[in-house]
Amino acid sequence: MTVVKTSLRNFFAHKGRMALSAVAVLLSVAFVCGTLVFTDTMNTTFDKLFAVTSSDVSVSPKEAEDEDDGSGTGRPRSLPASVVEQVASIEGVKKAEGAISSLNVTVVDADNKNMGSSTGAPTIAGNWTENDLRSMEITSGHAPRGPTEVMVDADTADKHDLELGDELRTIAATGDIRANIVGIASWKVTNPGAAVVYFDTETSQRALLGATGRFTQVSVTAADGVSDTQLKKSVAQALDGSYKIQTAKENADENRKDVGEFMDIIKYAMLGFAGIAFLVGIFLIINTFSMLVAQRTREIGLMRAIGSSRRQVNRSVLVEALLLGFVGSVLGIGAGVGIAIGLMKLMSMAGMSLSTDDLTVKTSTPVIGLILGVVVTVLAAYLPARRAGKVSPMAALRDAGTPADGRAGRVRGLIGLVLTGAGAAALYLAATADKASDGALMLGAGVVLSLIGFVVIGPLLAGGVVRVISAVLLRAFGPVGRMAERNALRNPRRTGATGAALMIGLALVACLSVVGSSMVASATSELDKSVGADFIVMSQQQRIVPQAEKAMEGTPGLAHVTRYKDVDATLTSPDGKTDDSGVTAADPTYAEDLRRTTTEGSLAAAYGKDAMSVGSDYAKKHGVHVGDTVTVAFKGGETAKLKVAAVTDDDTSIDQGARYLSIDTLRKYVPADRIPQNVIMFAKAEDGKQDAAYAALKKALDPYPQYQVRDQTDYKEELKDQVGQLLNMVYGLLALAIIVAVLGVVNTLALSVVERTREIGLLRAIGLSRRQLRRMIRMESVVIALFGALLGLGLGMGWGATAQRLLALEGLNVLDIPWPTIAGVFVGSAFVGLFAALVPAFRAGRMNVLNAIATE
Repeated sequence: MTVVKTSLRNFFAHKGRMALSAVAVLLSVAFVCGTLVFTDTMNTTFDKLFAVTSSDVSVSPKEAEDEDDGSGTGRPRSLPASVVEQVASIEGVKKAEGAISSLNVTVVDADNKNMGSSTGAPTIAGNWTENDLRSMEITSGHAPRGPTEVMVDADTADKHDLELGDELRTIAATGDIRANIVGIASWKVTNPGAAVVYFDTETSQRALLGATGRFTQVSVTAADGVSDTQLKKSVAQALDGSYKIQTAKENADENRKDVGEFMDIIKYAMLGFAGIAFLVGIFLIINTFSMLVAQRTREIGLMRAIGSSRRQVNRSVLVEALLLGFVGSVLGIGAGVGIAIGLMKLMSMAGMSLSTDDLTVKTSTPVIGLILGVVVTVLAAYLPARRAGKVSPMAALRDAGTPADGRAGRVRGLIGLVLTGAGAAALYLAATADKASDGALMLGAGVVLSLIGFVVIGPLLAGGVVRVISAVLLRAFGPVGRMAERNALRNPRRTGATGAALMIGLALVACLSVVGSSMVASATSELDKSVGADFIVMSQQQRIVPQAEKAMEGTPGLAHVTRYKDVDATLTSPDGKTDDSGVTAADPTYAEDLRRTTTEGSLAAAYGKDAMSVGSDYAKKHGVHVGDTVTVAFKGGETAKLKVAAVTDDDTSIDQGARYLSIDTLRKYVPADRIPQNVIMFAKAEDGKQDAAYAALKKALDPYPQYQVRDQTDYKEELKDQVGQLLNMVYGLLALAIIVAVLGVVNTLALSVVERTREIGLLRAIGLSRRQLRRMIRMESVVIALFGALLGLGLGMGWGATAQRLLALEGLNVLDIPWPTIAGVFVGSAFVGLFAALVPAFRAGRMNVLNAIATE
């Protein structure tokens, strides 16, 4: 009880000094809890949606090994209408409806504006059935009754200001559907962002499936008293086993699994950044308790002198840490819910609708946040608590401070050197690896070991690095600059720990900047070297429909247009081994549009009759040479024996490993209705007509806003923008760790000012002005921040350069150091140091000289 009372007294006596550490715990816990609440809420939203959209039992085509799912052709797999009649006659079935649904559509308004989601949610077209009343209700107008009528969901109507009577054009593989809005249906649950349009059944069959009398699914409603499981069994017995039969729960679970995989990626990525923030916060907490212990040396000595044991002193500090962790965690849990709501609002602004009505705070979320915050805080305070317990009563009463252990410093330095050396060796092995998988493991080991090594060896590095920085920046400020340097060097362990907190975040920033810049530079170089086409046409989400293909082929000013299709197929090499990665079918002009280097044969010959090419890695692995025969079993088609006419060099980032054959060869072995749509198309302008052809091509594809027309300059800029957006998102997540690191600098300086109260009073007494005092503290802060930045940027560039060597195995051969970014981050670190010193410097300047001198 005495220990608890002492801890409480100390905690509240230093509550101002504990505040920043508590904020670090709060931010880290808030990010963890916010991530869990946000992802759990999204899962709840999808769970409700899947639960209400699933019929009691559904019957859909079962995918055979030799069939695709229809996504390649743009026409989903379907079953005959006779199945609906057959299922309707089964005992226990109350009703069976034929449903049609397709994701391979684009919906545009009269101004040719895409009505689809901008967040990647699907656009769905189908027929309106009674089963849809489970999830939607018609709130305006009526359901579609003919080929010129369409109904749209209310969320899409509100988002794009659609009203009854407005015309929509639905672009599908079989053609365009022009229809006027006659109804608007509202969701009964939250719609995460999908755009939905409904047609009458006959129009849906003709336009989405390309055939009447067929459906993509049968929705079955159970009769009263019949369970879904019983109904499924009855339906399965009546059908011949060629169909996929699921209960509502099985259907929802399958959909949930698909969404869950994506949500897990988001959750674990965000938790990873929260972990980085926790790691940075550990340094802040260690510094806080180390300095508090040092400032209470005399008090600890008195406690030891009157009978307190080492264990009691140790326990007293740990109880303070427990209180800090508990308070910070509780506040962090509440802040986490706020962060989750903020993320939901942000996603809603971006087009993904999430309602706070579905806000999900599981019992495990606050428990995880509380345990994580408290455990991390107590563990971080363990070393300072252990040092406090070692304080000798007599030494403490003489104000000798905490015991200095030179041997411990030497051991620490040795361990740091060993870890850093091991990390450097692992990075070297990663850079010289022959396989990306082996190199990735060594890269991970190298990053972890070198990071820990730099953290451990930080106090040893502080002396030399701080002196170099000071010689460049501080010597011009005379005595004030020299005092700032000595203050930064006074406690290398503290300076090392404070700098290490900033180092971690900036190391990751530098590493990702190098990797991103190298990816863009490599891809740009590869485009300049390999791509001969003037124009590239593609969509991020959909294949190119035949009508857009025809419009492109009819564009004036083009010398040729090249089609490019990826085809599901199983290859059997001469050694008898199989490979399911498919082939690429293209027009012969693709040999001009992509200048692939061949190690054997000619790429043009690969587009001949019953011929193909293979990549050099495949050829080496299976011992394939020009003239050999590869057996290709086309999914949805026949099996062909194709002669290898070329082996292409896989030392590239474009089409690495691709196996080419001509579209004519594809047509010979795959029925016309099974041939996939183009993934991408290329075009070459007639000589001297590049500008005119570019304008004409964009005009020809204006009716199809889902496709982008790019010349090589556009493509490079978009690639740069995409990488930049990804990096900006990562930098935003890393900002949390950097904010915690800044708090660490503020806390270190604030406690340092308190620690040096008497010294500051003496400096002021002998003539140091308030302005000079503030400048000294700001300079000390800048030096510490630049020390952390220098270590972090150097470490990060080393990681990034190693990662680029691994990417070179995938064809990204250019190492590009983004020096403007690196320089900007380094200069920004100086401003971070200035900002962190504002409050401590202001408080130091306000000290009363006589009171400061009288402080013991």
